[in-house]
Amino acid sequence: MITGRDVARYVSTVTKHQEKSAENVWRIFCFFVFLRGKTSEAMTGQRYISPYTDFGFKYIFGSELNKEYLISFLNALFEGRHNIKDVTYQNSEHFDEVVYSRRAIFDVYCTTDKGDHIIVEMQNVDQDYFADRMVYYSTFPIREQAKRGDWDYKLNPVYTIGILNFIFDKSSDDVHHEAKLMNVATKEVFYDKLSFITIELPKFNKKENELVTLYDKWLFVLRNLSRLMERPAALQERVFASLFRHAEIDKMQPNERRQYEKSLFDYNDINNSNVKHFREGREEGLKEGKEEGLKEGKEVGAKEKTMEIARNMKAAGVNIAVIQTTTGLGEEEIERL
Repeated sequence: MITGRDVARYVSTVTKHQEKSAENVWRIFCFFVFLRGKTSEAMTGQRYISPYTDFGFKYIFGSELNKEYLISFLNALFEGRHNIKDVTYQNSEHFDEVVYSRRAIFDVYCTTDKGDHIIVEMQNVDQDYFADRMVYYSTFPIREQAKRGDWDYKLNPVYTIGILNFIFDKSSDDVHHEAKLMNVATKEVFYDKLSFITIELPKFNKKENELVTLYDKWLFVLRNLSRLMERPAALQERVFASLFRHAEIDKMQPNERRQYEKSLFDYNDINNSNVKHFREGREEGLKEGKEEGLKEGKEVGAKEKTMEIARNMKAAGVNIAVIQTTTGLGEEEIERL
């Protein structure tokens, strides 16, 4: 790894043995540009930012200057049911209108050119009440549509979209889920203006040569961007050419790179904490299993959890060797995830 001492040694050599000409100054400048790229790579081990991080996700989808990425992703997700031409970003921070106010901060909150309200969240950590959280979030864009004076209660559609870095529905292999209010007796949609969409990225395992739809391609990017070193040939659309240029870490401004590195550190910290809890839980589970004569069942459960942890680590761009050491899985098992 290149250090500050290496830089000082290089500059000292140039200035000691040669005149301080414009050529030498240029050589030093080029060396610093080279060093900047190598330092960034050494810090993150990535060429492109990770959408799993808070900063990375908002850097891609939360900017007015780059809203074409959000529009393209949403149109791909809706698969022709909607044709979004423009979005307007709304305040992503909301408060309950009660005495003991609770704050809700969305990753991305926007309205479309037709007035639809859309919340998009990247969620890395599994929660017992994540469905409740999505319902709670949906109440904010519903309430803010209320009008003073005479009002007939007509509402524009509200979509709450959760992009998940964990398995939410263990009963299905489906990546995409959409829920609406239903009439229990008839099994028909009771109210079609309130939608909850979850996308389980760990279940998306398509390779580059298997990508067919634009939605496939967006999910591939979300899951693999931080592990790629160049734009795959399958992603020929103009929006992806622009996205890959935008997502290069070395092209960020210094303050943006600092924010990203902090966000990446926070993400890795959370991930490492989950791994630690997993290890402790596995050890305790195996101990209890032996004591209760349920060793086989515990091992099956531990294996499934191990696979889930490895899948999430792989999606986050963690080195295969590190995943092997952490989970005890073989390289071939990890490659198949």
